[in-house]
Amino acid sequence: MKFILGEKIGMSQIFAEKGHILPVTLIEAGPCEVTQIKTKEKDGYEAIQIGFKKIEKKKKIKKTMKGKAFRYLQEFKDKTKDFKVGQKIDVSTFQKGDTVKISGLTKGKGFQGVVKRWDFAGRPATRGTKHELRTPGSVGSMFPQRVIKGKKMPGRMGGGRITVKNLEVVEVDKDKNLLAIKGAVPGRKGTLLEISSEKSTPSLR
Repeated sequence: MKFILGEKIGMSQIFAEKGHILPVTLIEAGPCEVTQIKTKEKDGYEAIQIGFKKIEKKKKIKKTMKGKAFRYLQEFKDKTKDFKVGQKIDVSTFQKGDTVKISGLTKGKGFQGVVKRWDFAGRPATRGTKHELRTPGSVGSMFPQRVIKGKKMPGRMGGGRITVKNLEVVEVDKDKNLLAIKGAVPGRKGTLLEISSEKSTPSLR
């Protein structure tokens, strides 16, 4: 299994071999460092903990960090025998054509109505409709005299963790620690992303 942490830079586009334009997301991935190896005997499960964005200023390093002076720490479940504490992980572990899944926090939209949150059509804009264009309509019935749990209603939108699978690695820039991923990935610019490999490796168009 291949894995790494990265920060979303933004979206761009590149030209494929046949001249097609591919929308890509640029990610600054790594370099990361293995900070801890968790085992079944000691921790109850096997995982690799890696750190990303090392903190250089000593005054910002807290005593509780215990040598893990990184801005981000994350775990990936994998076989521990292939890793050692202090080992470096960079974009060279990925290759052009690899299929990955990426996890991160989506953009927070705040409190939104049903039209934006759930794509409701709203009420008709004619026939005497007033101040009702974006209302949800009926939210219940005579029985059971309450709003059913899970009802699509206004509320907080975005800001949740999601995983997008089957994304292709289009380019790997080892010198600048960049990954170009085909399509869009979760989050805004600067969002922390967890990138890990998928089993299948499709060919690029």
